[in-house]
Amino acid sequence: MWHRMTVAVLALVGFLVSTYLLLFKLGVLGSIACGGSGGCERVATSPWAVLFGVPVAAYGVAGYLVLLGVALFGLGERWLRRADPTHWLVVLSGIGVLFAIYLTYLEAAVIHAWCRWCVTSAVLITLIFATSLAGARGFRKARAP
Repeated sequence: MWHRMTVAVLALVGFLVSTYLLLFKLGVLGSIACGGSGGCERVATSPWAVLFGVPVAAYGVAGYLVLLGVALFGLGERWLRRADPTHWLVVLSGIGVLFAIYLTYLEAAVIHAWCRWCVTSAVLITLIFATSLAGARGFRKARAP
């Protein structure tokens, strides 16, 4: 169940990154560390940093928490040999990847600025998706005659 452990670690890192961005968006942090480019502040203060009245970073916080929960739940004795948690990880992280693609498009084509933390989150969700897919393939191979 290496893939669930890996997803749990990556989701925890993603949760921390998203929480950092959310704290900035909520005004808890005075500035955001972005290597001097200013891209992070430009992205985080753009009109696209809020979706349906909720900061985009809050979706990241919630999404990574759900992925972390499913991965840890899947490591429980009862679920360890079942494919269900892995299938949920594939579906949920797949939705996350699609959302990250949309947000990355906005950075590149609309906002014309790059946030290193946002790119890091996009890489993390992509790694979670790839790891989950590998885990799902492992279940298929184990069940094949």
